[in-house]
Amino acid sequence: MSRAESSWERLVNAALRRDRTGGVAGGNQSSIVGYVPSSLSNNRDIDAILRAADEIQDEDPNIARILCEHGYSLAQNLDPNSEGRGVLQFKTGLMSVIKQKLAKREVGTIDRSQDILRLQEFYRLYREKNNVDTLKEEEKQLRESGAFTDELERKTVKRKRVFATLKVLGSVLEQLAKEIPEELKHVIDSDAAMSEDTIAYNIIPLDAPVTTNATTTFPEVQAAVAALKYFPGLPKLPPDFPIPATRTADMLDFLHYIFGFQKDSVSNQREHIVLLLANEQSRLNIPEETEPKLDDAAVRKVFLKSLENYIKWCDYLCIQPAWSNLEAINGDKKLLFLSLYFLIWGEAANIRFLPECLCYIFHHMVREMDEILRQQVARPAESCMPVDSRGSDDGVSFLDHVIAPLYGVVSAEAFNNDNGRAPHSAWRNYDDFNEYFWSLHSFELGWPWRTSSSFFQKPIPRKKYELKTGRAKHRGKTSFVEHRTFLHLYHSFHRLWIFLAMMFQALAIIAFNKDDLTSRKTLLQILSLGPTFVVMKFSESVLEVIMMYGAYSTTRRLAVSRIFLRFIWFGLASVFISFLYVKSLKAPNSDSPIVQLYLIVIAIYGGVQFFFSILMRIPTCHNIANKCDRWPVIRFFKWMRQERHYVGRGMYERTSDFIKYLLFWLVVLSAKFSFAYFLQIKPLVGPTRMIVKQNNIPYSWHDFVSRKNYNALTVASLWAPVVAIYLLDIHIFYTIFSAFLGFLLGARDRLGEIRSLEAIHKLFEEFPGAFMRALHVPLTNRTSDTSHQTVDKKNKVDAAHFAPFWNQIIKSLREEDYITDFEMELLLMPKNSGRLELVQWPLFLLSSKILLAKEIAAESNSQEEILERIERDDYMKYAVEEVYHTLKLVLTETLEAEGRLWVERIYEDIQTSLKERNIHHDFQLNKLSLVITRVTALLGILKENETPEHAKGAIKALQDLYDVMRLDILTFNMRGHYETWNLLTQAWNEGRLFTKLKWPKDPELKALVKRLYSLFTIKDSAAHVPRNLEARRRLQFFTNSLFMDVPPPKSVRKMLSFSVFTPYYSEVVLYSMAELTKRNEDGISILFYLQKIYPDEWKNFLARIGRDENALEGDLDNERDILELRFWASYRGQTLARTVRGMMYYRKALMLQSYLERKAGNDATDAEGFELSPEARAQADLKFTYVVTCQIYGRQKEDQKPEAVDIALLMQRNEALRIAYIDVVDSPKEGKSHTEYYSKLVKADISGKDKEIYSIKLPGDPKLGEGKPENQNHAIVFTRGNAIQTIDMNQDNYFEEALKMRNLLEEFDRDHGIRPPTILGVREHVFTGSVSSLASFMSNQETSFVTLGQRVLAKPLKIRMHYGHPDVFDRVFHITRGGISKASRVINISEDIFAGFNTTLRQGNVTHHEYIQVGKGRDVGLNQIALFEGKVAGGNGEQVLSRDVYRLGQLLDFFRMMSFFFTTVGFYLCTMLTVLTVYIFLYGRAYLALSGVGATIRERAILLDDTALSAALNAQFLFQIGVFTAVPMVLGFILEQGFLQAIVSFITMQFQLCTVFFTFSLGTRTHYFGRTILHGGARYQATGRGFVVKHIKFSENYRLYSRSHFVKAMEVILLLVVYLAYGNDEAGAVSYILLTVSSWFLAVSWLFAPYLFNPAGFEWQKVVEDFKEWTNWLFYRGGIGVKGAESWEAWWEEELSHIRTLSGRIMETILSLRFFIFQYGIVYKLKLQGSDTSFAVYGWSWVAFAMIIVLFKVFTFSQKISVNFQLLLRFIQGLSLLMALAGIIVAVVLTPLSVTDIFACVLAFIPTGWGILSIACAWKPVLKRMGMWKSIRSLARLYDALMGMLIFLPVALCSWFPFVSTFQTRMMFNQAFSRGLEISLILAGDNPNSGL
Repeated sequence: MSRAESSWERLVNAALRRDRTGGVAGGNQSSIVGYVPSSLSNNRDIDAILRAADEIQDEDPNIARILCEHGYSLAQNLDPNSEGRGVLQFKTGLMSVIKQKLAKREVGTIDRSQDILRLQEFYRLYREKNNVDTLKEEEKQLRESGAFTDELERKTVKRKRVFATLKVLGSVLEQLAKEIPEELKHVIDSDAAMSEDTIAYNIIPLDAPVTTNATTTFPEVQAAVAALKYFPGLPKLPPDFPIPATRTADMLDFLHYIFGFQKDSVSNQREHIVLLLANEQSRLNIPEETEPKLDDAAVRKVFLKSLENYIKWCDYLCIQPAWSNLEAINGDKKLLFLSLYFLIWGEAANIRFLPECLCYIFHHMVREMDEILRQQVARPAESCMPVDSRGSDDGVSFLDHVIAPLYGVVSAEAFNNDNGRAPHSAWRNYDDFNEYFWSLHSFELGWPWRTSSSFFQKPIPRKKYELKTGRAKHRGKTSFVEHRTFLHLYHSFHRLWIFLAMMFQALAIIAFNKDDLTSRKTLLQILSLGPTFVVMKFSESVLEVIMMYGAYSTTRRLAVSRIFLRFIWFGLASVFISFLYVKSLKAPNSDSPIVQLYLIVIAIYGGVQFFFSILMRIPTCHNIANKCDRWPVIRFFKWMRQERHYVGRGMYERTSDFIKYLLFWLVVLSAKFSFAYFLQIKPLVGPTRMIVKQNNIPYSWHDFVSRKNYNALTVASLWAPVVAIYLLDIHIFYTIFSAFLGFLLGARDRLGEIRSLEAIHKLFEEFPGAFMRALHVPLTNRTSDTSHQTVDKKNKVDAAHFAPFWNQIIKSLREEDYITDFEMELLLMPKNSGRLELVQWPLFLLSSKILLAKEIAAESNSQEEILERIERDDYMKYAVEEVYHTLKLVLTETLEAEGRLWVERIYEDIQTSLKERNIHHDFQLNKLSLVITRVTALLGILKENETPEHAKGAIKALQDLYDVMRLDILTFNMRGHYETWNLLTQAWNEGRLFTKLKWPKDPELKALVKRLYSLFTIKDSAAHVPRNLEARRRLQFFTNSLFMDVPPPKSVRKMLSFSVFTPYYSEVVLYSMAELTKRNEDGISILFYLQKIYPDEWKNFLARIGRDENALEGDLDNERDILELRFWASYRGQTLARTVRGMMYYRKALMLQSYLERKAGNDATDAEGFELSPEARAQADLKFTYVVTCQIYGRQKEDQKPEAVDIALLMQRNEALRIAYIDVVDSPKEGKSHTEYYSKLVKADISGKDKEIYSIKLPGDPKLGEGKPENQNHAIVFTRGNAIQTIDMNQDNYFEEALKMRNLLEEFDRDHGIRPPTILGVREHVFTGSVSSLASFMSNQETSFVTLGQRVLAKPLKIRMHYGHPDVFDRVFHITRGGISKASRVINISEDIFAGFNTTLRQGNVTHHEYIQVGKGRDVGLNQIALFEGKVAGGNGEQVLSRDVYRLGQLLDFFRMMSFFFTTVGFYLCTMLTVLTVYIFLYGRAYLALSGVGATIRERAILLDDTALSAALNAQFLFQIGVFTAVPMVLGFILEQGFLQAIVSFITMQFQLCTVFFTFSLGTRTHYFGRTILHGGARYQATGRGFVVKHIKFSENYRLYSRSHFVKAMEVILLLVVYLAYGNDEAGAVSYILLTVSSWFLAVSWLFAPYLFNPAGFEWQKVVEDFKEWTNWLFYRGGIGVKGAESWEAWWEEELSHIRTLSGRIMETILSLRFFIFQYGIVYKLKLQGSDTSFAVYGWSWVAFAMIIVLFKVFTFSQKISVNFQLLLRFIQGLSLLMALAGIIVAVVLTPLSVTDIFACVLAFIPTGWGILSIACAWKPVLKRMGMWKSIRSLARLYDALMGMLIFLPVALCSWFPFVSTFQTRMMFNQAFSRGLEISLILAGDNPNSGL
């Protein structure tokens, strides 16, 4: 172990020891050895031995040496040759430890013969020293006392550690000694039985004799365990079958034996099934019995839920399930089937992604098991044994013989996808394998597997068969082929495109015939919709035929028949209807028989379509249709219309829901088509007619198409932008209407009602009642009586129950450093469980109220006025009442005899005065301040501990108070109670009135004294408490949610159980001090940044750890403070530590709720010690599990990475945290290294290391597909419960939200439509919004989507999916249907959303709930955001190709399909269309300008004002798209912040250039979406989740955005320049600006946004350095192994790598042809050629271009070749340049060629060169073979150099002005950080990098 690692280990150990024991860690203790390699099969034992040695090395180094040597000998025996991975290093390190550290402590030589005696003696001494015999008894007594203190915790930890060490010492003794004294042997055995913690268990210790874990005491757990016991029908197991001594055999042992499941897998599933059954039992309200028995209802529910998919599968295939009659099966048999299914699932590894394959396996294994049960002889199943050993017990293994063959073929296909680069159609993915089991053909695989079947045929690896000629053997796809083409958009959503096309056609016909709508001609034109429909349907059927290529051989014959039948049917229909229509056109009148026939055919066809489209979506009609399935005709028509897959059946909604989303879409479509008709189509009718009639338009170029074809291209240039906008504007209308609907729904749900501190103050008294209604289980003593007295009592009860929860929320805010200690004191609520009958409110509501009331009393003239003014403010009234009653209680409790009599007399007199309304006459209220001063002095003394001095002071204060009351306050006649006053006066005169004091020692009374003192002394208003904005936001959201529609919760015991699941790879776990203090080039460290961004939280942190608020991080010298600092910083980043802390709040909340529910009576509101209660902890563990699946944790441990140490630390701090990981074990096998993979689950143990709970062998490398879903899949077997919440590693949670989790889980049983919910959507709060302006843009955009957007998607649209957010899944539903994500390589790159698709297709239901929220981090720098958006857009591009999207597009009803389309892939398509519309519009304008048509049209005034206006409107509409898409954000702001704040937020965003950012994002999404569909290449982008405070270099920005933004922006600018130069002769500047402003804005945004949003992007020094770095990068040659970040050449090669397929090359070539238009148009505009329009002019331009290329080649001639003739080359280059210049000068002087012509030629040849370059790049292999690639590369470098310079120059120019940089920093970061940044630069001196 390295020195640094050793130091860190020591630090962690010390901190952990203090955390655990509360004391100070002793000694400089470092671990003896860090990591025992997994390849040592007995590594658990070795690890335990070395841990024990570590524990006792300070106590007795000699014994530690003996243990280490024994560990070494075990390792040597296991792997003598050190062949396993890491074994040699381990053994070397251990030997070094033995020699160097331990042997040195011995004097002289070591006598090893005495080792056994030493060990025996040490065993006895160790027992005596630790009082082993009394340890257990002491702990038991403490536990029984019911006092859950830290002492109990320490005792438990100590006992576990001592017994663990004793167990190791005993086992080593037994292995070393031949014989042990009988007495010692007995002691060792006795101690071993006590060492419960050494037997690893997860939640329930089923195999361990544990007494401290209370889970086994719950009756439901006992009932579930008992139910799994061996029942009479099971044959007996062999006597040698191992069963733990702590339990008897159960049915899982039987299954373990016959099928050869792995031991740990069986243990894992045993606990899983017990928890499922126990949780179901606990919800049934079964009275407790002496012997708990599992209810049949619980068994039946779990059985049906778990095997529902299997039952549906059998029903779909029309086969008998494994049982003949479900009702006839008894509970034991159901549990046996259930256990078998989960054992299969638990060991299926990657095959879990194939749910129907698991159904097939289960189906056959049940039958096999039934046969064994029938024979009543326990024997291994044949299917799980090798073929050659059937009949013997050797080699029985489910994994090897059932799963491994399947894994083998799946992995072979996966490894054949060339790391995702191979076409999807060339290999079978998970879906292909699974869908094979959707047909009865799958039964051809037999049982045991018939591995000779073609299904198991492995593909020949690509590298091998690429050399072969002919097609290699390859089994085709199943049901669907993911061909890479844009045609999928039509294929999947053809109904939408047909509808839009027909509506456009209809609107155009109406517009062109608006004056003659009733004529026969118009009617016939409208009837042309018939042929349009059938021809488009025919094109769709043609696509179906093409798209299935590659799956014909393997797809069901029936499905193939349907495709060809549809092809024939629509082919014939299109011919027939088109024929009828043509005949109808020729018919003399409308009554002609042919017209009538045509109308009848159309009516029948339309009627049938309407019936199937609309009526079949109504459940009643659907059920009737299902009943008609027995009629062959009906069945045939249904089959022809829709393919019947296993998924996607019955996807209809309740009639009321259907009507809701139908009405929504009718409104959207009405608006869309009205806009299209009146503002797009109608204005162009007149100009179109005029242009078509013009037949003598002169063209300024050589025209091929338009001249004799009605000026077709001119018409097309007018209509093309209109058509593009027509296709995309439906999404804009959807956005606007859904935003308004979302706003109304949010208002209805009462969102945003509490949006300020003022609202919290105002409504606080309603919170306890609302809390009791919403979040607390119903109480029996909470009456509904409305009488005044009962209401007060009810309020008191509510406040008492609300207080512990509110206080815990406030304490968590303090622990998180959001509030100060003083604010916490103000916010905490008294227990309200004492003798005071009124409700005591938190001090922040009552602060300064007493002093204000005193002023009112002094100023007022009557009692009525006083009461009236005080009662205006409720909290002032409460403060006065509380002070009045509390003071009486305190004084009467403190005083005795005459003193108490005086208090009672005063209070009676006050009461009498109040009744008689004489308070003003009887008391001098203007002198109340004197009383308050004396009372405050008294309380100030009483709140301290009793001492003689304090007693004297208290008496003196009381005497002062008596004087004030007697002399200054009381004015009434004392004769009424003469005896009392006489007695008091006598006592006063004798000096004994206040001599007897009963000092307040009772905790309740002491608390009242302190509170009274605070009420009198806090003078400032607490209207701004808390000051921290995050604390405010959280309290506002929590209190607001109390008034929302929340399902009533069940008690913790009866609630649904759930798991939280977080995948982790290698992100930051916990920031190290090195990372926190490392400065970037500006001298800014992460810690400095955090201190400036969160200044108040930094001060609160320092106060919490007891430091001065001005302390620096360097002042934190002790290890605990440093550790706390690391956590403080990590909790403000996107780290695993933050996520774990947040999720563990669930357990804390459940413990608090459970603890208070278990307590009865008055104690039910006292939460003291709830975290230490064993019952509360056990109950929470039964209901909540947290698994973090750290994929490479094993490797991190092996490499001793800091992440592994940090994860171990997290486990130590969170006892319920479980870490799952994949352990890769390299071990020697038959002389070769053999790699095995294990899925492992670990928890923290008492010694600070991780303890292995389960280790399940996998069939091979689990990462066959995408990393994240594979990581989730291997670990999902370790999750528990009914639900599972998916949490990413950049998320957070809050204690107050965790309290609502059980409410959320009750949504699973609520009515949410025709089907129960399977995914509960949860709202997110993006916590990174405050980091920078970019972060706030992302935060607002994300918040708008996750609230307003998803609210509408869930209801009324019923189409919300899963978007990778913190949704809660119905766990059993999903694990039996393929899991919570899909994992096929590349196609499932956006793995999360496929869970939503899968749920919807499998008849699930996704809802959305906004009364609970989870924190979420987002990317905060432009490059991070761009990479993230690129990943999502690429993922959407892949979704377009997927079968899930195809099936949803085909099987959803029309309106849900539209909702689905426009909220998934349609959003990205419309984004791309938005950008394409700019191109279409500008290319149209360029055509009009270059062809000369535009000028002619203007001259003839054809377009007039209307058309110009319409065209301007079209262009401006694009600009307004940005405004329209901001509507949801603005409405979201208004709803949750209020109107004024929303306007301020929106304007602020505009000043921060949010429009530039969103325009830039448009380009990112367009580029990656389009490129992915064309070429593929989507991949997971590790964006990094750090704080972006560093400057991004120019070259890095250039590399990232060059092809996605810069090239496209340059093209737009080129088009705008061409239009300005040639198309704007007389139209004027205003018209040009009006038409092109949005396009200019788009181009400038795309070019300069990366530099605008780059920290220090306009700092002169940085710009100079960037330029140097960029030029070095540009001209560095590169070579093998050089990365793109180092060399332009390497980067350029990487940029071209996505073009791999022939179709991709052809598409790129076609798209690149547009660049040649410029040259063709501009050469005819040169003055040189005059009015000549012959084609020869264009030909001569190519000659000129060729000469330029030759000249370029002369100047870029390779220097390597020209070494020998450098001088000659220089001469030729110089001569060429002089001749070129001379030629140009002569041409200008002697010919019509002008200087402007030269610039025009540059404008023409630049795009031509780029077009040639683009085509050359597409055909790179061909050009390489031709030897032209170097020339192409030189040309490409020139273009990149020119483009870079054009971008760089404006940036450099802005950098000259210092104010630009200042403005930019203020714009990007909040002011605190900007100020800090400037200060740090000043402190650093002239050079910002000094001292770094």
